[in-house]
Amino acid sequence: MACKRFLASVLCWMAIFACFNLVQCDQLEKQWKFDANNKLNIHLVSHTHNDVGWLKTLDQYYYGAKDKVAHAGVQYILDTVVQELMADPSKKFIYVEIAFFTRWWREQDKKTRENVKMLVKQGRLEFINGGWSMNDEAATHYNAIIDQMTLGLKFIRDTFGDAARPTIAWHIDPFGHSAAQASLFAQMGFNAFFLGRIDHDDKSARLSKKEMEMIWRASQSLGKKTQLFTGVLYNRYSPPPGFCFDQGCNDPPIQDDKNLRGYNADERVKTFMELVMMQASGYRTNNIMITMGNDFNYENARHWFKNLDKLIKHVKNTHKNVNIFYSTPSVYLKAVHAANLTWQVKTDDFFPYSDCNHCYWTGYFTSRPGYKGYVRDSNSILQVCKQLEVISKSTGNSSSEALTRAMGVAQHHDSVTGTAKQLVDFDYASRLADGRKECKNVISDAIGNLAKKSSSNKAATYVYCDYRNISICSITQKSKSFTINVYNPIARSMSSTIYLPISASHVTVIGPNGKPIHAQVNKNMHYKSQMQYPGQAPYTLVFEATLPALGYSEFYVKTIKSPSFYSSAELAKTIKFDLSNKDIVMENKYLKLTFSNATGRLKSITTKIGKQSKTMDVDQDFLWYNASKGNDESSQASGAYIFRPAVMDPIPIASSDKVEITQITKGSVIQEVHQKFSPWVTQVVRLQENWKFAEFEYTVGSIPIGDRLGKEIISRFTSQIKSAGLYYTDANGREMQKRKRNYRPTWKLRSTEPASQNYYPVNSRMYIKDNSMQLTVLTDRSQGGASLKDGQMELMVHRRLLYDDARGVGEPLNEKGVTGKGLIIRGVHYLTLAPPSDSAKLHREQGEALLLRPYVSFSNSYSSLQSWMSNSNAQMSAITKGLPENVHLLTLQRFDNNILLRLEHQFAVKEDSKLSKPVTVSLKNLFKSFNITSISEVTLSANAEIGQLKPLQWKTHDTSSDKLNLEKVIAENLNIDLKAMQIRTFNVTFTRYN
Repeated sequence: MACKRFLASVLCWMAIFACFNLVQCDQLEKQWKFDANNKLNIHLVSHTHNDVGWLKTLDQYYYGAKDKVAHAGVQYILDTVVQELMADPSKKFIYVEIAFFTRWWREQDKKTRENVKMLVKQGRLEFINGGWSMNDEAATHYNAIIDQMTLGLKFIRDTFGDAARPTIAWHIDPFGHSAAQASLFAQMGFNAFFLGRIDHDDKSARLSKKEMEMIWRASQSLGKKTQLFTGVLYNRYSPPPGFCFDQGCNDPPIQDDKNLRGYNADERVKTFMELVMMQASGYRTNNIMITMGNDFNYENARHWFKNLDKLIKHVKNTHKNVNIFYSTPSVYLKAVHAANLTWQVKTDDFFPYSDCNHCYWTGYFTSRPGYKGYVRDSNSILQVCKQLEVISKSTGNSSSEALTRAMGVAQHHDSVTGTAKQLVDFDYASRLADGRKECKNVISDAIGNLAKKSSSNKAATYVYCDYRNISICSITQKSKSFTINVYNPIARSMSSTIYLPISASHVTVIGPNGKPIHAQVNKNMHYKSQMQYPGQAPYTLVFEATLPALGYSEFYVKTIKSPSFYSSAELAKTIKFDLSNKDIVMENKYLKLTFSNATGRLKSITTKIGKQSKTMDVDQDFLWYNASKGNDESSQASGAYIFRPAVMDPIPIASSDKVEITQITKGSVIQEVHQKFSPWVTQVVRLQENWKFAEFEYTVGSIPIGDRLGKEIISRFTSQIKSAGLYYTDANGREMQKRKRNYRPTWKLRSTEPASQNYYPVNSRMYIKDNSMQLTVLTDRSQGGASLKDGQMELMVHRRLLYDDARGVGEPLNEKGVTGKGLIIRGVHYLTLAPPSDSAKLHREQGEALLLRPYVSFSNSYSSLQSWMSNSNAQMSAITKGLPENVHLLTLQRFDNNILLRLEHQFAVKEDSKLSKPVTVSLKNLFKSFNITSISEVTLSANAEIGQLKPLQWKTHDTSSDKLNLEKVIAENLNIDLKAMQIRTFNVTFTRYN
């Protein structure tokens, strides 16, 4: 996407040429002290960057359709590149996006496939990175990152063998880089990680200190085990300015026939070498990598290669002190490693990214929040789908493949980020919907087979209600009785609060043991919400479901004519709020929330978690930033990528200091306070009888734009915590990253955008703390978050903008929603207040539960309670015992004829006095449906056995010895040892029990 950053590119190259002249070039050349043994090696890397959707859809980009929108056709790129490589053994090319390559591969004949396999074997066509897409690093969850990388890398291994395994991670276009991403890449067996985009001031500082390459030790818990050589590309991923030889470029070709007019070979070589010497001055070895390609380049590969051939020829003829040749990043890395230098170590991350003083790319952390939520929910469904394909042998025609591929596309750095055109975003969502439909068939089939007591019985049909979150579900509203199946994808027993839309106020709920369970019925008041749709249920049934590990519990619900003390759900009390009333209190055995009778907002929280209870003032409010359309200081507008408020201070959404309390619901299962901040912002705060957290369910939209002002909506929590300028955000759902307001660890930050420069990605949680208390907010999707004052946290939940931010997408982020009046979104925040020593256990446990929510499906196949009890297995667990509370079953999926299994230690080092310690898990006799016959440990991406890896060793400044201590290859006796934050991956052979 280099072309879409035109403004930033112009500024960048103006700066380069402003400081460059021929004298400097001569000085740089002298610095190298070239001789026969120390020539400058110029590695020309021919590449194309193929966005898996952006201005056009995935398939439009592949075919070259919609040419008026953007000229790009991936099929022609691969066609002509292969032709050129076959014609000349000296040429090399790298390719990245497997979502495109698999489309092309399916269409090739036997001869072409043989040729491509030969090119791959020779290392002239090299797969780099190798994921289904080049995933984003700010809005993605590690679970989905691992899945999409596994998908692409499996195709490469299955098709081209072990020798084709990519060894280079290549994220040249994502808009900032996370510590978790680097750690994951190291665990996947990559030898290096090359980046395209880092903050412009960071880049300037690194160039001046020759620190464009480093050792990134990104995990505090895993340390040197997951360190990775990391290099920042000089030209982002573009060719040097003036040397783009694609058919869509306007740069002059190399005209080298002196008999013809326009001869320019000497000038072209001279200019090229000036640029090369400038780049070489920022790197430490006598090797430099020149990226020769760009977005969707090489559609006519002859254009590129013919000019590169000439460039190589004339540089060789005129500069005897350099070597210039076709290369790849892996060849370059080998040369850099051979230099045997000692490198600086980096331990933080590369967020946030900015490409000019007022241009912080922190808006996309939140952009398209509805789609971000849909992606996160789809990940949960996919994990359930894959688990049940293993647990219950699938008998239908559906599979998890469609959703796996759609999720692979969704992780792309212009998909989950919300930075594609609206029509492309619709296509992304449509692919997920198609995949979800297939998986819902898989799940229904599996649950039906698992639930039937006799193999001779017909399996019940289970349906999923897509609109349950807006109180619409046909089967629960229209059936006099029905069965609920609640599947728990977490490998530990747990409790979950279930909400169902129903039409009657008197119902009874029967648990899996055949006895009535405690339940509650709440009256819905949809007319007080901005989400009003035909067919919404008048009541919501609420109950707590106790669920076995990696299994399900079933419940039978029946409408009754009149209430019965012993068998019916309790009808909750609805209390009318009066400002003359006392403060509103919601309380359970762990927490007490007090709402002010004067403001209607949260006033304080009392936590009973820890050695003694403590009350703290905590306020929560919704506010909006007025989105900049550009000003005298900078023309930069707030847009899909960039967050730039017109003024620093956000504006309260409530028109007065008082928030309307529209409803108070009191019941023995759950309590609710309904707040109305404005006609377009409402919230329900809930506290369930056994929760150690409070739930804040917000509904925001349609955001009004009649005043012609773009708006960026935040939920802000203000507390008495003495946070001392520090706050903590997660990295892709894994380790927490320490943040300091107005500070960067590796360069001096200029305070040009006080709000946006302090925003960081929040994928699952954020907290502030002092010595006595920690306030943590967990999210159900990726968002941007900051702490702009001590004791405060704010999370951006929605954006509606009226101007494009000039980064190429070419349209404002103005989602219209189903009504055409503006998108309405609904999401949740979980809030915990506890001593720091108790907080990690809370947020790790709840973070896992928010990520992998129980899958709730319904059946009306049973004619009566007796029929259900006689014919249904009302409870099932796929494992003989639950995993320890610090261990997560990350992956259970079919892997050809085997099973792919990942176990993860969920806690970081020193995060919890007990749960951060190493733990051992035995897989022997763990699974009820199959027996493990052999087990082989593989890389995190499952494309190589651990024993095959030979990690490069690097010398660093911080220690005298950096040799890696590799873990055991085989899990002896099926006992798996896990250290803090460690993920171990196994390829398992098995026999299935009857």
